[in-house]
Amino acid sequence: MGVSTSSPEKGISVVTVDFPPVNAIPVAGWFALADAVRAAGHDPQVRCVVLGARGRGFNAGVDIKEIQAQGRPALVGANRGCFEAFAAVYECEVPVVAAVQGFCLGGGIGLAGNADVIVAGDDAVFGLPELDRGALGAATHLSRLVPPHLMRALYYTSRTATAAELHAHGSVWRVVPSDGLGAAALELAREIAAKDGELLRLAKAAINGIDPVDVRRSYRFEQGFTFEADVSGVADRIRDTFGREGTSGG
Repeated sequence: MGVSTSSPEKGISVVTVDFPPVNAIPVAGWFALADAVRAAGHDPQVRCVVLGARGRGFNAGVDIKEIQAQGRPALVGANRGCFEAFAAVYECEVPVVAAVQGFCLGGGIGLAGNADVIVAGDDAVFGLPELDRGALGAATHLSRLVPPHLMRALYYTSRTATAAELHAHGSVWRVVPSDGLGAAALELAREIAAKDGELLRLAKAAINGIDPVDVRRSYRFEQGFTFEADVSGVADRIRDTFGREGTSGG
């Protein structure tokens, strides 16, 4: 349980998230994930990082129950932790391949949206149920996966898009049977890791430098509205319904 790192092949580091039952990550977990990705990318022997998860879903976002129990300190911690984890993926010194299975929700969109390439299982779904959970954010990252008007529709409705739909939009590299996801992600990572390591690092920096949107600044702007929703009481009103049968926040 937690965040682990392995090196299955030369030049490849696999960072795995495992927070049962649904990979809703607590505050400490987000910071641990950021540290693991940064460390992997900083290793001169690593040329590609695979970001994956154990269990039936890639990521279910933040641990809402932790925020319900601890209140504002946990919310601030989750905001900062997500910011660091998303930034770590984006700024990783080498390419990051996200291997996505099952649900990729909330914070999962921040991780996958900031990855360089996404390989998804045929059971994967992507979405931001933030409005059902008393939060805002990660529209920055969803907009990297789907066109602007679809992003807005998904955001306002809390609906999800399938891996096949994202593949049609060009944001998912491959859709594979879920039981072959790990092998497919490693296959791509192997192809990337075969390139010159120094040149790969230069390429990653160059590509980030020409992005039209500063993802750190854009996401931080969104987080301000999440905090405003909390201060105003709107977030508490919605979070209090989370997990109750028959409510949209469940």
